[in-house]
Amino acid sequence: MRIVYFDIDSLRPDHLGCYGYARNTSPNIDKIASQGVLFNQMYCASSPCVPARSSFISGRFGINHGALTHWGPGCKFYYPEGDFHSKEMPFFTRYLREANHRTITFSSFGDRHHAWWFFAGWDEVHTHTLKGGTEDAHEVNNAVLPWIKKHGADDNYFLHIQYWDPHSAYTYPKEYAEQFSDDLIQEFPDETAIQMHRKDSFPRSAKFLHWTEDYSTLPKETMPYEIENREDFKKLIDGYDGGISYMDKHLGQIVDAYRELGIEDEICFIITADHAESFGEQGSYLEHGMATKAVHHIPLIIRVPGMAEGKVTNHFIYNVDIMATVAEMLGLPVPTGWDGTSFLPILKEEEMEGRDYLVLEHGLYACQRAVVDRKWYFLYTYHQGFYHIDDVILYDLENDPYQTVNLAKDYPEVVEKMFLRLSKWVEDNLAKNGVGKDPMREILATGGPFRYLEPQDWILRLENAGWNKEADEYRKKYIKPAVQY
Repeated sequence: MRIVYFDIDSLRPDHLGCYGYARNTSPNIDKIASQGVLFNQMYCASSPCVPARSSFISGRFGINHGALTHWGPGCKFYYPEGDFHSKEMPFFTRYLREANHRTITFSSFGDRHHAWWFFAGWDEVHTHTLKGGTEDAHEVNNAVLPWIKKHGADDNYFLHIQYWDPHSAYTYPKEYAEQFSDDLIQEFPDETAIQMHRKDSFPRSAKFLHWTEDYSTLPKETMPYEIENREDFKKLIDGYDGGISYMDKHLGQIVDAYRELGIEDEICFIITADHAESFGEQGSYLEHGMATKAVHHIPLIIRVPGMAEGKVTNHFIYNVDIMATVAEMLGLPVPTGWDGTSFLPILKEEEMEGRDYLVLEHGLYACQRAVVDRKWYFLYTYHQGFYHIDDVILYDLENDPYQTVNLAKDYPEVVEKMFLRLSKWVEDNLAKNGVGKDPMREILATGGPFRYLEPQDWILRLENAGWNKEADEYRKKYIKPAVQY
């Protein structure tokens, strides 16, 4: 079987036509969706980039693979020590390769995040530039298309292609954003919400949209400097959608390359993301910084030759389930150390027992875990980071789709149920992860989720902007006085 896996950074499902988006951002993805299965309830188990792709390479939850942040404590990718490789928890890539299924990646992820374990097990690793994730889709295709022309007709391979374009900054040709200039945007956040969000003092809030104060370092044509009003928000959404459109064009070129080889209908296409992106939810913009639905709800589209076509499923699915499903498609047993469950019955249009809920986790910008079921989204915060957020949150997904009202105090029995689910999940995974340690606790033990920005750095930024009261609040919260000897 030939499998082509599109790994698209920061992609929200609700900005794709096949998921009901009104803008024409994704005609090539939409076509593949019409030929296969679209998953409505797909979530990354751990976010953002490093935790999510650690799950991709290991088939495991973040609490088990150990990488819940981007470096330092809480980001030790766990793999059994010794000279030989684990049969219980093999690398996904190595597992396929041992079964004579060639594995190839075109991705700069490992280089960007110093995640050297990501390179394990591949037959071929192509980083294609030294830009470390800032390359645009045409630069990726400049490397991928010659490979397909030469090797695409070979049999039995897993080809991993990563695109970064929906991730900021939006550096593609500006006309891809300008094509949406006359299109409407979603109703949330409205003007009232934006003005409320402008009172927030955390990074990636409406007032402090970018970490830098120097707008000249940003692509002004596709990104506003801050969100003052709905006009700025529209520019931001146009920029994001332009990135999706540019990526989709180049994804289509990959499909065309297989068509030219005469084997387009023989390819298994998998389209998904590492995580999604916040655009006003919880007051956060242009960021993947929490264990919220905006960040964890991702697309999944799979087209397998000879299997289901034009099907939509509402089964709860984790990203680690993809690894288990690919293994089963290739006739391999799912390793006992993996956390995923194969959903191959869905692709074969057979009955499958589903999950009642999922548990999600994030450790880079906040320390959080969440539990999501059909009606409720429960968010538990161990450490706020720079955010202003309640420690315990309960959202009603049916009646509050943008998750704006915390109902935790109104439904204590639901909070208790969700917390018990979370506690059991943590307990069960700590019993099986091989180290008996929770990487979330390692992050907390070092002072919290401060990696890209330290508190003193953000305090200085606020003071430079004249937000002295807010700066003092962070200083009192996070800057401890020097010890006198």
